[in-house]
Amino acid sequence: MAGVSSCMKYSMFIFNFLFWVCGSVILGVSIWIRVSKDAQEELGVDSSLFAGVDLLIAVGSIIMVLGFLGCCGAIKESRCMLLLFFIGLLLILILQVTGGILGAVYRSQIETSLNTTLKDSVNLLKKNTEEAKQFQETFQKFQTENKCCGLLNGAADWGSNFDTPIGGSQVCGCDPKGEEANLCTSYNRKYVYKTVCREVIIKYVQDHMLIIMGIAFGLAVIEILGLGFSMSLYCQIQRK
Repeated sequence: MAGVSSCMKYSMFIFNFLFWVCGSVILGVSIWIRVSKDAQEELGVDSSLFAGVDLLIAVGSIIMVLGFLGCCGAIKESRCMLLLFFIGLLLILILQVTGGILGAVYRSQIETSLNTTLKDSVNLLKKNTEEAKQFQETFQKFQTENKCCGLLNGAADWGSNFDTPIGGSQVCGCDPKGEEANLCTSYNRKYVYKTVCREVIIKYVQDHMLIIMGIAFGLAVIEILGLGFSMSLYCQIQRK
């Protein structure tokens, strides 16, 4: 029994040490991004993404604390620390599963919310205010990079601004004689991209949702292993 307990103890320690290291890396990198202007410029992080960086700081801190509890609980054979580790990890797992279920249930509402946001952005494409012009310049670059046009109804979303060059180039301009020929369509006697940018945005969200789901699934497997290790060691210490 002593040999099994020792093996379990050091396996638990190694597992939680790696867990702690991951938390330290996440926390360190997140704080560096948050406080370093050079990092923000290099990675293209602006104030609108600070909420995500703050969330990573919180996640890194929680992982570090749990890893510390697991390591100390394993080495010192402390049932209290192991129990705290188990409860903390179980709560994280429950939150993950709940978030996944809510995301699946309210997926249609997320798409509705996206459509509402896009409708507000379409209004900016038709206006001539300073705020609207800044958005139009940014969106024109987005259209060129992703070879799309408009947000909901294609070139029609631009209204009377369609005939106004932005950044020295035609709005949604597409070359019908080059490699982009099959991507072009005609609108007001001009060639524009036929793909609506809404499709590009939805595809981007869907692709990244798959990545997030994959990461969440991987974390869930690790968390279940951690729960199993901690409870096994807890039971063995209790039997002693």
